[in-house]
Amino acid sequence: MEEIYLVSIFLFVLFLLLGTGVWVGLALFGVAYLGLEMFTTRPAGDAMLTRIWTGSSSWTLTALPLFIWMGEILFRSRLSQDMFRGLSPWMQRLPGGLVHVNIVGCTLFAAVSGSSAATLTTVGKMSIPELRKRQYPEYMTIGTLAGAATLGLMIPPSLTLIVYGVAVEQSITKLFMAGILPGIVLAGLFMAYVAGWSFLRPNEVPTIADRMSFRQKINESRFLIPVILLILVVIGSMYGGWATATEAAAIGVLGALILAAAQGSLTPRAFIDSLLGATRTSAMIALILMGAIALTLAMGFTGLPRALAEYIDSLELSRFSLLMALMLFYIVLGMFLDGISSVVLTMAIVQPMVVNAGIDMIWFGIFIVIVVEMAQITPPIGFNLFVMQGITEHEMGFIAKAALPLFMIMVLMVFIMIAVPELATYLPDSMRSRPGG
Repeated sequence: MEEIYLVSIFLFVLFLLLGTGVWVGLALFGVAYLGLEMFTTRPAGDAMLTRIWTGSSSWTLTALPLFIWMGEILFRSRLSQDMFRGLSPWMQRLPGGLVHVNIVGCTLFAAVSGSSAATLTTVGKMSIPELRKRQYPEYMTIGTLAGAATLGLMIPPSLTLIVYGVAVEQSITKLFMAGILPGIVLAGLFMAYVAGWSFLRPNEVPTIADRMSFRQKINESRFLIPVILLILVVIGSMYGGWATATEAAAIGVLGALILAAAQGSLTPRAFIDSLLGATRTSAMIALILMGAIALTLAMGFTGLPRALAEYIDSLELSRFSLLMALMLFYIVLGMFLDGISSVVLTMAIVQPMVVNAGIDMIWFGIFIVIVVEMAQITPPIGFNLFVMQGITEHEMGFIAKAALPLFMIMVLMVFIMIAVPELATYLPDSMRSRPGG
């Protein structure tokens, strides 16, 4: 079968390049160039340049570096310390105690970061020393943090959703709205796991040393006001139809600068570091996107996506069977590639299959993010595992084992999404329409 032959060649060249240490973006360029030169009559250079320029000059992509910069600014502020101080009085009375700070802290920071790694690093530096000091089990501290940090991929602003939206030409604003309810439900499932652990192993839960009155808790909660206001402004402006994703990103950067300045953490050094950090991350993602655009072009000229979609369609898989196959596919792929690379690398082939199956592309974006979240905590290349190893110096196996229950909860979340698709579609369908999202 010709399609299998083409796929085999593309995959061989791709993994050969990746295995020799070539950057993901450049590896995608190499595969695209080979495909155009070997299997089409199109001039590779001219075709790739034109398509890359058209795809890279999208106004929607402007939101990407802005949201990254917002997260970099907040990463260098005192936000993490303030979050722990504001959250801990309310979390310590819940079943499982202060372990819940990991989950709620990741949920809040995800709503102003968009990055799983930034969420993990910021909340980890805040919570790990405090939970160790109070003698919480290390496997619960590590596992919940590694798993909950993946919420940075789903809760808006999500860098993965921006990349997905550009790749499949869907509204970024609607994708952001689609991620809110599933993100909250997933965070709730993580908290239920912590509560279940406290009931099953009560002897492992430290006793509460310091009790606060209700008035003291309210007083400590004032430290949460800045981050909550920033979340409301960024997400509320999009949901209300007052701002597109790009405009909301600009508002978020301005708010982050004001917040950092008010905290006294906006030093010239911190400002320059935030700019350099955002530039490095944005350039890396841009290179991957340009490589993916070139690869999509090459695959389009070879007719491979359409042929594979027709082949899958001929198998007459049910919608559920197709989703299960895609879930397994992305989990395996995520063992070797980061989330954004997995999305942009496969969309040219996967999108026609999904469209032919009648699956809503907004809903599918959230499905993809959940599955990519799983890949963040699966060895050997689970990115959150590496970040956590750098923070804690634990063995990779220990971290992966501690995060395994959170992985299983994400699998459960996939089935919940399939059973209740309105979790992802309700808010996008109810929001006021505004062009240019």
